[in-house]
Amino acid sequence: MRFFIFICSVLACSGGQVFAKRSMNFELRADYVSKYIWRGQNVDDDPVFQPSINLSWKDFTAAIWGNLELTNINDKSGNFSEIDCYLNYSSDLLGLEGIGYSVGFIYYDFPGATADGTRIPDTSEIFWGLNFYLPLSPSVTVYHDLDEVEGSYASLSFEHSIEKITQITPNVPVGLDISASLGYGSGSYNKYYWGTDQSKLNDLIFSVSFPIEIGGCTLAPSLNYVTLVSDDIRDSNAYGTDSDFFVAGISLVKIF
Repeated sequence: MRFFIFICSVLACSGGQVFAKRSMNFELRADYVSKYIWRGQNVDDDPVFQPSINLSWKDFTAAIWGNLELTNINDKSGNFSEIDCYLNYSSDLLGLEGIGYSVGFIYYDFPGATADGTRIPDTSEIFWGLNFYLPLSPSVTVYHDLDEVEGSYASLSFEHSIEKITQITPNVPVGLDISASLGYGSGSYNKYYWGTDQSKLNDLIFSVSFPIEIGGCTLAPSLNYVTLVSDDIRDSNAYGTDSDFFVAGISLVKIF
């Protein structure tokens, strides 16, 4: 569920969606992105398809997400290279007006073998975070790995939405969502993923999307810029030599 993690980083990841105030919601989502970048890591340099299913009931959200390879860059064309499961509980802090919290669990499953015949080990994370009902909706979320990494990653996020910036027709408005997040990795986290045992600011993400409501669905083209922050992370070749990425995408969401 690395896409959920990205959304949670922005929304406090992703993960993820702001559901209507009903007792139960069911969401189908399909994303096409030009690259798969997770916490600054260039997981897949080619386009991928990322479908997901979310079910929310009161303050609980459960989801399953997959990363479908569309090219043979990872020798898995037409197959899922990752399938993740997610459980989250979100509510307001009692006695503290204007502050919400979220706690949850993520399980990362990597089916099949890599090109050299090895298998990426499955792992899991717990996370907890705070979000503040203030301008730019600031939030902070901490993810702690329980299995392979035994390290932590923290994300500070901001976002702002404009319901309508223009319109295609009088009944089809175009909105604007802007977000930014800054990620920080602990020494053990960075040693596992990047080969450096220093706690560092890892990545900075800027995102802009243009949600369009069409026929009960939301269609949202997006553009994201990801850059690695610290010199040690930028100098690492764990995920190639590039340190800056532009990622284009489009998502289609239907909520029942």
